[in-house]
Amino acid sequence: MAMNYNSQTKGYLDDPTIRVRHKVIIEGDKAHEIHIVIVHRFKMSDVEDPELYAAQPIWEWQQTEKGKWVMKHSVDSPVWHRHMDVSIYGYEYAITAKLKGADFTYYTLKWGSA
Repeated sequence: MAMNYNSQTKGYLDDPTIRVRHKVIIEGDKAHEIHIVIVHRFKMSDVEDPELYAAQPIWEWQQTEKGKWVMKHSVDSPVWHRHMDVSIYGYEYAITAKLKGADFTYYTLKWGSA
């Protein structure tokens, strides 16, 4: 699975108190509640090509137990978001994943929030 890039002007990092957002999807004749969760975040100082430098921490996260589990159980491929962090004159990255109800419960009990 590959990571997807989402270029929103307002993203998941605008309000740090919001960590989970909800959606509902229909599969067959059942409705499933989907939780959009920030599963990993990291900061990076000002660099010339931030996407190139962000690849290593994203790849290292994907190789952890948590990263492998999220990649396997997310509804869609996880998405990364980049936002300016003016406090360090750099960037803050967040990886979000869509998890179904039971998977969200397991994730929260095992790892808590990002």
